[in-house]
Amino acid sequence: MKLSIRGRYGMRLMLELALNYGQGPLSMSTISRRQDIPVKYLEQLIIPLKKQGLIESVRGPKGGHMLSRHPSEINVWQVVNLLETRVLLLDCLSEPEVCDHVKECLIRPVWGEAYEAVKRIFSETTLEDILRNHQH
Repeated sequence: MKLSIRGRYGMRLMLELALNYGQGPLSMSTISRRQDIPVKYLEQLIIPLKKQGLIESVRGPKGGHMLSRHPSEINVWQVVNLLETRVLLLDCLSEPEVCDHVKECLIRPVWGEAYEAVKRIFSETTLEDILRNHQH
């Protein structure tokens, strides 16, 4: 699995909001400046994150965006799985019919284990965990 710019920028956006949790909304321009992400790109990321209920927006002169819940309640998998179009290592893991060699493939179970290990680590790692590890 290789994370795209979308996934990496999405995580940076979420971590910026986590750093600011409880201090009110952050404007797009502030997030853009702090994370060096173009505002136009941020606008594209905000939409699915809002629809999924991970962030909320406040309109007005002091408006902006903020996490909808505590950073301990949002994990890396939620963000990556939402923003990445492809999170599997190989198509055959979810769609065995795409490969004629699935039944005799010796390495396929290893690919499956690797995917499950990544998913487990991402699922067990919250935004709060990342911030806590950064502060040490």
